[in-house]
Amino acid sequence: MQYLEGLNDAQREAVLTIDGPVSVLAGAGSGKTRVLTTRIYHLIREGVPANRILAVTFTNKAAREMRERLSERLGDAPLPFVATFHGLGRELLQRYGTRVNVPRYFTIFDRDDSKAAIKQVLKEMDIDPKELSPGFVLSRISKEKGEGNTPEQFKEKHGRASFNSRVVSEVWPRYEAIVRKEKALDFDDLISLPVRLLRDHEDVRAQAQELFSHVHVDEYQDTNGLQGTLAGYLSATHKNLFVVGDIDQTIYTWRGATIENLLGFDETYPSAKTIVLAHNYRSTKTIVAAGNQIIEKNRNRKEKHAVTDNPDGEPIRLYQAGNAEQEARFVARQIQTSIRAGTKPEDIAVLFRTNFQSRALEEAFLGAGVPYKVLGTRFLDRKEVKDVLAWVRLALDPTREADRMRAVQSPTRGIGKVTLGKLTEGKRGELKPAERAKVETFERLVEELADTAKVAIPSAFVKLVIEKSGMAASLQKGGEEDQERLENAKELATLASRFDMLPGEEGLAAFLAESALAGDQDEMDAPLANGVKGGVTLMTVHAAKGLEFDTVFVTGMEEGLFPHSGHDDEKRDEEEERRLFYVAVTRAKRRLYLTFARVRRIYGTDFFSEPSSFLRDIDESLVSYSEGENDPYIEDVIHIF
Repeated sequence: MQYLEGLNDAQREAVLTIDGPVSVLAGAGSGKTRVLTTRIYHLIREGVPANRILAVTFTNKAAREMRERLSERLGDAPLPFVATFHGLGRELLQRYGTRVNVPRYFTIFDRDDSKAAIKQVLKEMDIDPKELSPGFVLSRISKEKGEGNTPEQFKEKHGRASFNSRVVSEVWPRYEAIVRKEKALDFDDLISLPVRLLRDHEDVRAQAQELFSHVHVDEYQDTNGLQGTLAGYLSATHKNLFVVGDIDQTIYTWRGATIENLLGFDETYPSAKTIVLAHNYRSTKTIVAAGNQIIEKNRNRKEKHAVTDNPDGEPIRLYQAGNAEQEARFVARQIQTSIRAGTKPEDIAVLFRTNFQSRALEEAFLGAGVPYKVLGTRFLDRKEVKDVLAWVRLALDPTREADRMRAVQSPTRGIGKVTLGKLTEGKRGELKPAERAKVETFERLVEELADTAKVAIPSAFVKLVIEKSGMAASLQKGGEEDQERLENAKELATLASRFDMLPGEEGLAAFLAESALAGDQDEMDAPLANGVKGGVTLMTVHAAKGLEFDTVFVTGMEEGLFPHSGHDDEKRDEEEERRLFYVAVTRAKRRLYLTFARVRRIYGTDFFSEPSSFLRDIDESLVSYSEGENDPYIEDVIHIF
């Protein structure tokens, strides 16, 4: 078994334990992805058919990497089913969804679609979206759905509790009506509906439980109640549920994740074996020691002390700036020095607790000529990309009202809002002859594309849409920005080509689902604005989870910012904030910088800041102090400890 060579004892035990429930507590940098892929390969070598093995991850990027690793080992042999939870839910609904009135080809509302629908409902209720943001309402609905609650249950329990809860209880059913009218599902439906299917339909449950003899779940600490239930349903017959996670990296409880799924795994599955992966292969001894010191202050965890054979490495660099702009200039200068010394820009990350912190950093990077990208500015959120996707969805189902309204104006074709309003209200007979002619031309084009969609491969169909819709001709007439938009639209064909092996509508449906379910980390390999690949990555700490970099800057280490003080309507969970800091620190392989400012302007007001209390968790022996431009505060930094 050469594929077992190089595994440590705990990793080998995890790979070879193939029967019964198993929980693997995997610390940062402990090689959990290698364990997962090696275990799956071992199962196949032991005679388990690939199509009986399921592996569930939390991001498309992680799922693709796992498929690639397995493909390297298996060659041309069939691969197991590897997907995100939402991808798994989509697969189950495509197989069995008619039992809960879900059409075979359904649209998936991404978060922006959901926010737009909620914004529409708020306006209909005469509530200013600035007073109560659609994002807040969606987050509340999403969390309730993740716990298995319905609008009726929420209204009964919380409908009179507060203004916000009353609004959510009224918005939720109206939002659901909009989603259903568009023959769509939102992200949370992709979990809640499969769970309902398996719970309420014994025959479907029996079939689904026979699909997979071995179920693997990565990042199990991030599962919510329904995701844990779904994994339990699918593994109930064969009892082979293998979960990997790190309680110390539970950072999503605010959106419904429950630490109890992993913390109480051996209570839910009394025969379960627990294996601890404590050896860190990623980071220097200094960074590993700091991570241990940070996380050991938490009480709601299982004991796990990371060790490493890596060198001590450089001390952690601590820098205090006068303000956010000075902090950003320091980061930019250090990155310039690192790049000149041979570090690739893409091996450097700058992390922050909240998105507003990126402004000063971006300005400093532009001034210093540092190439960068901000994770969270998604390629798939760009207008021209959404326009093409609307045309593709409309070709699959010409009755989708929202897609028809978007496509008819992308590009504009002389069909105005008044005409669109008459069509929506069923008043076609009131159209003037010129208006009717334009509408009929548009509808013939949609019919033509709908016929082609049944037989064309996805990449070719996307190219056809860009040409036939008139988008290419319209953008080619514009300036440099329009040319860039056209290139973005054409890049969709590259994404669609991943599904060219699937026939017609099935391939297009898979392409649309992949687009809707894409996350921030799918942007990691996207080119910069000028087409150049690479660049320093700027992102929130939440977005960095699961990633690693040679050099990491954690900025804004100030009390009230990190740890975050929370909002008026939420209580700060200090243990989760500390877990978030632990995640930030353990992204670094060789170099780690922690920076903060004495003064930071937030919403136009200057605030004097205290250094983060988390900094005191790190022993002074692991830290060195950096003096910057006209920085008289170094003595204050030393006194932190």
